[in-house]
Amino acid sequence: MKNKLFLYLFIFASLIALYLFVSGGSMVDAKEKRILGLENKVIQLQDSVQSTELKALEMQYFSLENNDDALAYYDHLKLKDATRYISDKLLETNETKGNNPLIPYEGMENDFKINKIKILNHKWIIADFSDGKYWGEVLIKYELKDDLGVDFSLVDHLLYTRSN
Repeated sequence: MKNKLFLYLFIFASLIALYLFVSGGSMVDAKEKRILGLENKVIQLQDSVQSTELKALEMQYFSLENNDDALAYYDHLKLKDATRYISDKLLETNETKGNNPLIPYEGMENDFKINKIKILNHKWIIADFSDGKYWGEVLIKYELKDDLGVDFSLVDHLLYTRSN
């Protein structure tokens, strides 16, 4: 009887060991698959970050901040941030009552005001304007003078039509 009991215990322990061995192996396989999937996802995300960085660098190409040759025109003025200064001066034109004087359209819903500004170099600015419902863009030529005054002149403009 004692021999049968040991035999049954041995068989039971062997079955438990076999079950643990098989389930442990399948867990290892599942974890390896998950690790491979996560590694692939990391590679995709790294590629995505790299392409986004390249797009950002490409978008910064036409920018006063990244154009040392254009910034050299303002070295003698000792401005900390020429881009910010010029943008602020352009936004000051919004403070006039009525439409912005650089926008050749009459506002239909409200007054047209400049919203976004992109300073391309030491001579040109592209800006977005809107009255809340209608919008357009203007190309502006500017000159930053030695007395830190800024003259703006409109080069070209467009107003987008609304399509319903």
